[in-house]
Amino acid sequence: MKVKIISLAIILSLTSYTANAKEFVLTDNEKGINKGNWSLSSKDVGIKNEKFTIQNTVLKGGKQDGSEVLTIASDNLTIKLIPTRGLGILSVVGDGIRMGWDSPVNEVVNPKFINLESRGGIGWLDGFNEMMVRCGFEWTGHAVQADGMMYTLHGRAQNTPVSKLIVDVSDKAPYTITIKGLIKENTFKKSNLETSVSLSYIPSTKYFTVHDVVTNNSDYTRDYQIIYHSNFGTPILEEGAKFVAPVKEISPFNDYAKDGLKTWQTYLGPTKDFDEMVFNVYPFADAKGNTQVMVTNKAGDKAAGIAFNTNELPVLSLWKNTDTLKQGYVTGLEPGTSFAYPVTIEREQKRVRHLEPGQSTQFTLTYSLLSSKDAVAKYADEIKTIQGNQETKVVDQPMAKE
Repeated sequence: MKVKIISLAIILSLTSYTANAKEFVLTDNEKGINKGNWSLSSKDVGIKNEKFTIQNTVLKGGKQDGSEVLTIASDNLTIKLIPTRGLGILSVVGDGIRMGWDSPVNEVVNPKFINLESRGGIGWLDGFNEMMVRCGFEWTGHAVQADGMMYTLHGRAQNTPVSKLIVDVSDKAPYTITIKGLIKENTFKKSNLETSVSLSYIPSTKYFTVHDVVTNNSDYTRDYQIIYHSNFGTPILEEGAKFVAPVKEISPFNDYAKDGLKTWQTYLGPTKDFDEMVFNVYPFADAKGNTQVMVTNKAGDKAAGIAFNTNELPVLSLWKNTDTLKQGYVTGLEPGTSFAYPVTIEREQKRVRHLEPGQSTQFTLTYSLLSSKDAVAKYADEIKTIQGNQETKVVDQPMAKE
């Protein structure tokens, strides 16, 4: 697929700040800035109509020593981001409902303690506990040895500390808070991808937007891939929980997933010896490419929704890991440019995209916490509108074998 070229003016508008905003630089490696522990409140910036705090905390001890957690807290949501881990989202909580999960990894592991090539290329799992992980951008998917190197599980972005971290607070209603970072995947002879990542949140709401711009600063054409690995456990995930999406086509990732095709829309409770089960999904979208998906509890009064554009993220991986609570009871709704097969298979199937020298591309996702029957029903109705009378094609065989 041809990648849209974003003009320099647009890139600057996405990565700069409006005149009606106050910016705070917490980290800038080029300028030698690293503020570490830091905090800000709505009162500090003269905002009287909204109440919020923003706090950056440097963790100490164990494998999280030196990791930073940046917390946005309002009356509606508490959002925790990890600048040390690619500005991933650790958790989001509102109305007593959590978007996130309980991993056996119970520390915010500093990447300096992770060897991505350990255990045959799956060392990435040693730090995996976030609500949202950026799997990319140089490559993603299952680990594979090829091209004289190890393509480790799900790339490097999530285990790369941001080189810049900036807090931007609008001083006019609706007082949007934007957290911006810069991920550098720069390797001599191999890669020069830099990604401006951001999360924007309006304190009076229960949704937030992730917006990323990936740029190839190399003089050569380079591959890129991304999967937004978005993970949800209790209290949303439970026996009888449902995956709701406008599905054009669904197929099993491997032979193990074939047995789950008849029940792909629902979930088991915690089940010992349940291996992870993955499905490849092509979603329907509206005329502009917009679509949305969600996972909801059995009663339909707690849910997490994700809206995205299929021109940017054409596929979705549905990951069911309904193992025991201690093992990690979780599901992943994962919009991406690729499925989770190794990069070698994704290349063969023409899903690996390319950036020309100096070229950029962008991704936008909006996450919603739905905390009432009405909110869940409205989101479900919007999904039904996208699906319309279009039928879902269920393919009973995997599209590839590892």
